[in-house]
Amino acid sequence: MQASKINLLFKNDVGFYLLTALLLIAVSFLAFVCESFSQKIICILITGYFAVLLLKKYATSLKLVLILVSLFIGVITLNKREASFELTEQSQIKIYPDQVHVKDDYLTGIGHFQRGKILISGKVTSEQEKDLKKGLPLIISQIKGECGEIEPATNIGEFDYQNYYAAKGIIQKIKYSTCNLRVMRSNSVLTNLHKIRFDLQNYFQKMPQLLGFFASELILGENNAQENQEILNNYRDLGVIHLLSISGLHVGLYVLIISTICFYLKMTDEEAFLCCCIVLLLGIFLSYGQAGFVRASLTYFLGKICKFKGYRVAGIDILGLACILHIIFVPRLFMMAGAILSYLLAKGLQLTNKFGKMSQSILLNVLLTPLLLFYFYQVNFLTVLFNLMVVPYFNWVVMPIAFANVLLFGFTKKLAPFFEQVLELGEKAIGNLSNTKLGLLTFGKINWWQCLILILLTVLLIIALREKTEWKINKKKLSCSLIGTYFLFFSMIHFPLRGQVTFIDVGQGDSILITTPFPRRAYMIDTGGKLNFSGKKMTPQINRITIPFLKSLGISTLDGVFVSHQDADHVGDLGPLLEQIYVKRLFMAKGLINNTSFQKRLNGRVKHTKLIELLAEMQVKEPQIKFNVVYPYQPGEGKNEDSLSLFFRVANKNWLFTGDLGQDGEKEIMQKSNLSVVYFKLGHHGSKTSSNPDFLRAIHPQKVFISAGRKNRFGHPHQETLTTLSEQQIPWVSTQDCGMISWYYGGMQKPKFSYFLKRGKRTDNTNNFKKLSS
Repeated sequence: MQASKINLLFKNDVGFYLLTALLLIAVSFLAFVCESFSQKIICILITGYFAVLLLKKYATSLKLVLILVSLFIGVITLNKREASFELTEQSQIKIYPDQVHVKDDYLTGIGHFQRGKILISGKVTSEQEKDLKKGLPLIISQIKGECGEIEPATNIGEFDYQNYYAAKGIIQKIKYSTCNLRVMRSNSVLTNLHKIRFDLQNYFQKMPQLLGFFASELILGENNAQENQEILNNYRDLGVIHLLSISGLHVGLYVLIISTICFYLKMTDEEAFLCCCIVLLLGIFLSYGQAGFVRASLTYFLGKICKFKGYRVAGIDILGLACILHIIFVPRLFMMAGAILSYLLAKGLQLTNKFGKMSQSILLNVLLTPLLLFYFYQVNFLTVLFNLMVVPYFNWVVMPIAFANVLLFGFTKKLAPFFEQVLELGEKAIGNLSNTKLGLLTFGKINWWQCLILILLTVLLIIALREKTEWKINKKKLSCSLIGTYFLFFSMIHFPLRGQVTFIDVGQGDSILITTPFPRRAYMIDTGGKLNFSGKKMTPQINRITIPFLKSLGISTLDGVFVSHQDADHVGDLGPLLEQIYVKRLFMAKGLINNTSFQKRLNGRVKHTKLIELLAEMQVKEPQIKFNVVYPYQPGEGKNEDSLSLFFRVANKNWLFTGDLGQDGEKEIMQKSNLSVVYFKLGHHGSKTSSNPDFLRAIHPQKVFISAGRKNRFGHPHQETLTTLSEQQIPWVSTQDCGMISWYYGGMQKPKFSYFLKRGKRTDNTNNFKKLSS
């Protein structure tokens, strides 16, 4: 391949540092991101491609490439030797007050031990809390508690905290029961920097809610998600969430302000540059090294140095060199979605710099869309329009007010109420706009190879549109190919050939999703919900488990939700579900609607939802599925003994769900119905009150399923129940071990089970368990 033809991006040769950066990124993906065999093969091919390009185009710089690659591989090797914390009598953990949070006498945050970092949590006494509020580093010793790995996500679509913290070099967590906490006397630079950050946290907490939120976001890159989740959701739904990230926008703002001050102080360019470096380095620390801020800062540093030295380095090489430095210091950098989005956006800005502002904005949004679908499953078609509306408000109202308040709040608090009112008006308008859901499409989750194809097609299209003489003939074909590919992937998600019965891992609770093949219908039995023993307000777990799962499937409407009974672990999240997902019909056992507690869950949330009461021997006939009600026979109050029990048949398999029905109810079903069941959701999470041995013999299921929380306080599933299953040679699986459990049927394939936790324990009570798996 000739050198002039190697460059598909620009008329000049591709920059050496850009290609080298792409090579190192490919190596990092191979080391940290790729899991499946197919992913590794594709990544090896891409790595080889970049290596060949460098070899052919920059043979004279081969030694430098080898040095950088060898250095990076060495860094990866050291980074993969993850430091493990061993809990002994001599164990000590250092904590900085700005890295921990205390609420309701409970501490959570990041601790440091000799060889690494660890998540830490546990109760604190009033005296220990006083020490934490001093803003000094502390040493935790004489630790007693549990130490283990950070749990992975257990459901499709659920945010993976294990992967998130692994990207930060944290693989373990410790929950202590007792410990000794003492102040560590230190006057190091690091301690003072942590003290500054801690003081800023306290300073922002004293501000009114919105002022404190924006100040914390713009300077520290953190916020109280529970209190400000609605704001985050509004910005995310409008497609302007990037405004709340510490990024190149903030670097440009800091540089502009400092340069202007230095200009009036008649300082030289070099002196102004030094001042900017100090502020940006402090910003990197305060934001805990947020990828976008670091990337923009490095680009600024390198660009200025090249200018001072008279080096003529292309912008693509500045970005490439910044990436090389960044990834060598943070080898797991591209495990983070923020880093991928930041660098792709930066490269996109360079690719589209010849276009007008509107065209550039549209192309950048198209470029980022595949990653947004991969990580967040939804996209807003009107993002460009909303950016035109919200960005000026953010740049000329939010940021000036937030920074002005940061500077003035310590001297006078009189302006804060006025500033807060201005922001309240702005955020109310944004909230109202977001609530219209204009342009918002729940697309669904695309997989990694679909994401890669869409990004490549978009890049090729931008190149074709950019070049005036080359690729002219392919512009229309590329546009049609990109649109057609999106339509194909959308159709695969929204018009599936397969249906499913999925036990969502909601911990100690029940939630089952049932879908049919095209035309897809979606139903849910119970919603799950967190049992609240403290009586304090909690964030609904449905927001991090069920809603993302539904969005990953492209589901924004449920044809029906069946409520088994009133208990919080079954319907505790019904209210939040109704607020976020349109439910056509809500089914319940007759009498539950009169339950006061249940009525509170529905208040103001069922304006467009039809409520239907059911009793045994009634049917809910749907186009591809028929739900038969087998219990209760009499109206009740929504207690366990009144649990709505459903029987249905799909793909020649009979399913039975009985909620928390006790043995008396099972006996009544056995007496009045003659059910032949293949798959049975074991009653009451496998407690000893369910299921009756005679009932199990009567329905004789081929497999049963247990939905129970890990280490739950009730000891579910009970050993007595497991013994009954073992004696009757009935195989069972549990969400405790397998995470989400899905059974897929329809299409050209045989029905099959899929367990989200592939390495999860499989409880096999018969020798033929694997044979019965479908």
